[in-house]
Amino acid sequence: MRPALPAARALRRPVPVALLAWALLVGVMFTLGQVTHQTEDAVAPMHAFVRLLTWQLLPAAAFAAVAIAVLPPLARRLPWRRLLLLSWAVGAAWAVVLAVSEGWSALHAPLDWPTEYPAGLAAVRADPAGWLRTFTDRLNDYPTHVKGHPPLPTLTLWALDAIGLPGTSWAAAFLITTGSSSIIAIALTVRTLAGEETARRALPYLALAPFALFVATSMDVFFLFVAAWGTALLAHRRPLPAGLLLGALPFLSYGLLPMFAVPAAVALIIRPRWIPLLAGLAVVPVAFTLGGFWWPDGVLATKEAYDAAGGSARRPYWFFLFGNYAVLALLTGPAVAAALPAAARALRQRMPPYAPVALLAAAALLGTLALDLSGVTKGEVERIWVPFAGWIVPIAALHRTPGRAWLGVQAATAIAVQALLHTGW
Repeated sequence: MRPALPAARALRRPVPVALLAWALLVGVMFTLGQVTHQTEDAVAPMHAFVRLLTWQLLPAAAFAAVAIAVLPPLARRLPWRRLLLLSWAVGAAWAVVLAVSEGWSALHAPLDWPTEYPAGLAAVRADPAGWLRTFTDRLNDYPTHVKGHPPLPTLTLWALDAIGLPGTSWAAAFLITTGSSSIIAIALTVRTLAGEETARRALPYLALAPFALFVATSMDVFFLFVAAWGTALLAHRRPLPAGLLLGALPFLSYGLLPMFAVPAAVALIIRPRWIPLLAGLAVVPVAFTLGGFWWPDGVLATKEAYDAAGGSARRPYWFFLFGNYAVLALLTGPAVAAALPAAARALRQRMPPYAPVALLAAAALLGTLALDLSGVTKGEVERIWVPFAGWIVPIAALHRTPGRAWLGVQAATAIAVQALLHTGW
């Protein structure tokens, strides 16, 4: 692999300032959350409470040590396809070893909660078409996560059940497998836009990203899967299937509309064929409309349910306006924060090959800003930010190789959060 490129060498001086800003943002917002007690969360701005795990995290620490030792040289030498499969496997295993520090049941226990999607499947099984047709009218009859989202997440788990993979253990396996495969999709996109060397640099950081904490426990990683593979197909000039996947995003979560900033950034670079892309984008909206679910009615009904429930709707806007970014900082890690100054320079100066990677990260950050300013995301963003965090992490590729120290910091961040905080997702 060639020596570090100019954008990577530009990191030397801004690193301490960027790391200090990262630490101050996290430290100040979590301290304010403790001191002011503005929310019901014990560890605001995170939806979590304090606990302490010690020996339980030894397997995760050992796994991280091995991965940190072998990933950088393998990222340089392995054939591309084998490297993609290895990174996928490491990413999935990293999510699992972090989760099982709380016991094997932690791989599916969050999905067993009465507020989660599986709790609403009984209403779907008898008559899926009727359930979809009356979804908005009967919204308040459903569990919190079902009524807080469009119908597609629940229908996805129903389909898993219908093909003979019932229960939350199968659902967890499905989420871990699909969610961690996003590592491949993001790397393929980076390779297409910025070259294989940059993608190889990014893969170890994607495999050991701190947001792996929520890959084994949250439906939001499936949202990342759909967004990542839709964007990868777009980057590879497959506009029809890309549109099909990307058109599903608003029917997975109302908060995924800002996610379109990322494929829009890709489209800005590759100039896709618009007719097949638009045709693909229309498939899911048309299907749901014909099925009886009108998306704007779903938005209004969910907003009414959100306001009526109180809870997060009454949380302080200004605290979470900044606190949400403290959570994003933890999900992406200090290595990404340290790379931000160089990424900004690469984007400003259109510096190859890193400008496209910086553009993807900027688009994802723009998406988070839109959600944050809206005031809808007042806390509990550790899940919501996952689809966006996946596109921010690759700017760590701007670091000088082999990057073992930065990978160690990333892994240590995930282990520290898992050791000290129980989020329940």
